[in-house]
Amino acid sequence: MLHRSDFCMSEQDESESDLQRPLILERAKEEPKKWQTVVSNRLKKHCSCTSKKVKSKLLGFVPILKWLPHYKLRDWILGDAMSGLIVGILLVPQSIAYSLLASQDPIYGLYTSFFASIIYALLGTSKHISVGIFGVLCLLVGQVVDRELALAGYLSESSIDSNSSVLLLLDGQGNSSSGGCDRSCYAISVGATVTFVAGVYQVLMGLFQVGFVSIYLSDSLLSGFATGASLTILTSQFKYLLGLKIPRPQGWFTLFKTWYSLLTNLGDTNICDLITSFVCLVVLIPAKELNDRFKAKLKAPIPFELFVVIIATLASHFGHFNSEYGSGVAGSIPTGFLPPQLPSWILIPNVAVDAFSIAIVGFAITVSLSEMFAKKHGYTVDANQEMYAIGFCNILPSFFCCFSTSAALTKTLVKESTGCQTQISGLVSALVLLLVLLVIAPLFYSLQKCVLAVIIVVNLRGALRKFMDVPRMWRSNQIDASIWLVTMATSALVNTELGIVVGVIVSAFCVVGRTQKAQVLELGRPQVRDHYEHLLSYRGLQTHPGVAVFRYEAPIYYANQSLFKKSLYKSVGFNPVREKIQHLKFKKSKQQEIQDTPKVKSGEKPHKENDAAVTLTFDEKPSRNLRSLVIDCSAVLFLDTAGVNALKEIRKDYKEFEVEIVLAQCNTSVLDSLERGGYYNSKKDGEVGKNNMIFFTILDAVHWVQSLYVPNGVCDAKS
Repeated sequence: MLHRSDFCMSEQDESESDLQRPLILERAKEEPKKWQTVVSNRLKKHCSCTSKKVKSKLLGFVPILKWLPHYKLRDWILGDAMSGLIVGILLVPQSIAYSLLASQDPIYGLYTSFFASIIYALLGTSKHISVGIFGVLCLLVGQVVDRELALAGYLSESSIDSNSSVLLLLDGQGNSSSGGCDRSCYAISVGATVTFVAGVYQVLMGLFQVGFVSIYLSDSLLSGFATGASLTILTSQFKYLLGLKIPRPQGWFTLFKTWYSLLTNLGDTNICDLITSFVCLVVLIPAKELNDRFKAKLKAPIPFELFVVIIATLASHFGHFNSEYGSGVAGSIPTGFLPPQLPSWILIPNVAVDAFSIAIVGFAITVSLSEMFAKKHGYTVDANQEMYAIGFCNILPSFFCCFSTSAALTKTLVKESTGCQTQISGLVSALVLLLVLLVIAPLFYSLQKCVLAVIIVVNLRGALRKFMDVPRMWRSNQIDASIWLVTMATSALVNTELGIVVGVIVSAFCVVGRTQKAQVLELGRPQVRDHYEHLLSYRGLQTHPGVAVFRYEAPIYYANQSLFKKSLYKSVGFNPVREKIQHLKFKKSKQQEIQDTPKVKSGEKPHKENDAAVTLTFDEKPSRNLRSLVIDCSAVLFLDTAGVNALKEIRKDYKEFEVEIVLAQCNTSVLDSLERGGYYNSKKDGEVGKNNMIFFTILDAVHWVQSLYVPNGVCDAKS
C-alpha cells in the first residue's frame, strides 16, 4: 500500500525528470512553390488594374492629393503662411549666394529654389523639410561645371580661350550648331545636364525600390562628409572675400591648391571687396548668434541677411564700386523665366559618374532629415517616395537651367520653428520667390559677390562647430568618431566625392572589424536561475563540474573562423591541435630513441637513463579536466561553409581527447546551415544519434552531456 508521502515523492521525481528532459521542437517545413505559380502571382499583383488600385497608386505618387482635402484651414494656415514667408525671404539672398558655389549666374539659384519648393510640396511625404539649394550639392555641381569649362577651353570667368580647338558650340537644345556659346551659356548647360542625370538616377532607384541604400550612410558618415565639404566651401569663398579672380582648381587636393593660389595672388587683393567683406562679417556673425540665442523668444528669426543684401546693394550702386574700384558684382538678373530646353545629351557620358554621387548625397540627406523630423512630430515618411520627389525636383527644373537640390537643415529648422504644419508653407515660399523673379530681381545688379560669399561663410557656422563635438563623439563611440574623422579629412583634404566613398568603405570595414574583435566568453549561471552570462561580467556565477559553457557573439564566416577557433582554444585553456602536434613529435622522438638504443645482450641490464626515456607517457587529458564543451550560438547570426567546417574541425579535434562538443540555442538559419554543411549528418564519428541532438536551451545541453558520464541508475543531483 502506497502512502501519501510516497505518492508525492514519485510525483516530484517525475516532474524533475520532465524538467531534465531536453526540449524537443518539430521544425515547420514550408512546401516549395513552383516557379510558375510564383511568377503568376507576382504578375497578378503588379499588373492587375482596378479602380481602387489606380486610386491608391495615384494618391501614393502625389501625396498632396491625400492630405490636402483634410487640411485644417483655421488651425494650420497661419503657421504655414508665416513659416513660408520667412523661409522665402531667407531663400532670396541664399539662392543668389549659393549660385556662386555652383558656378552659375544668380538668377538660376532663384529658379532652383522656386521649382524645388513647388515640386516637393506636391510629391514629398515630409511635412516640415525645406527642399532647395544645399551648399554641399552646389559645391559638387560647381566642381563638375568648372572641370567641363576647363576642358572646353574656358580658362577663367572673364576670358575665353578663342584659340582652343575644343570650344563647344551649342544651340538651345544642347546640340552642335553654328552659333557661339559663351562661358555662362556653357556653364548653364553643364549644370542642367548633371542635374538631369542625377534626377534620373534617383527616379530609377525609386522604381527599383532601393530606398534602403540610405541605411548604409550613417549619421557620422554624413556629418563628416558635410563638415569636410564645408571646409572646401569655406576655402573656395576666400577668393570672393578678397576680390581675387583665380580659377577653381581641379582634381584631388583642391584645398591645398586653392590656398596656394590665394597666397601667391594675395598682392592682387581688391581693397573695396576686402573692406566690404569685413564689415558684413562683423555685422552678420553677431546678428546670427543673436538669432540663435533668442530663437526661443522670437516668433521668427530676423532676416539680417536680407537687410545686409539690401544695404550692400544700395551702397555698391551709389558708390559705383564696380566701375570705380573694380569690385565684382552679381550683374544683370533678368525677370521672368527662360523657355525650357533639353539637357546637352553629348555631355551625359562626361558627367554620369559625378551625377551618381550627387544623386546619392542628395537623397541620403533628404531622407535622413525627413525621417528625423517625422519621428519628432509623430508621423512616417516613405523613403522610396522621397526618392521620387527629390528625383523630380532635379529632372523637371533641369529643363529650366536649374541645378541639384536636396533638403537643407538650416532652412528646415527655421521652417519648423516658425509654425510650419504642412508643405503649404513651401508653396508660400515659392510665391515669395516668384515675386522676386518677376519684379525685384534686376534690383540686385550692383550686389557685390563678396557679400554673397559672406552669406555662405556665415551659414557654415553650424557645420564647422562639429569640430568642437569631436571629444564628446570620441568619448561616446570611438568607431563612429573615427568614421567621422576619416570621412571629413578625405572630403576636405583629398577629394569631395571621394570622401563619401571612403566613408562607406571605412564603415564597412568597421562592421567587419567588430566581428574580427569578437571573443569567446565563458559563461556561468546563478544558483537560483537557469540563466547564463559572462563569468567576468557578473559576480556570483557558477560553472558546472566537468562542463564549460562558451558564447561567441558574432557570425562565424570565412573572415573570422580562424580567429574564432583561436579564441575558443584560449578560453578553454587547451589547444587540441597543438597538443596533437606535440603528441606526434613525442611519439616520433620516442621511436627514434628506441631505434638508437643498442640491443641488450642476454644477462645484461639496460642503463637507467634509457629506462627513464622508455617509461615516459603523454597525458592526453585537458589541463582543466573538462569532459564537455557547450557552445551557446544564440549570438551567432549566420554561418557560411567556412564557419560550418570550423565547428566540425573543433568537434573532431576535441573528440580525439574525449571531450564532447555540443551546440545550443542555434537560430533556424544556423540550423539550416549546419544541416546543409553536414554537421549533424556526419557519420565519421560513428555516433549519428549524438550528432543529431539539437538543444534549444543551454541547460538542456548541460544536462545531456552530464548524463553521458553518469552510470546507469545514479542521479546527478547537483546538476
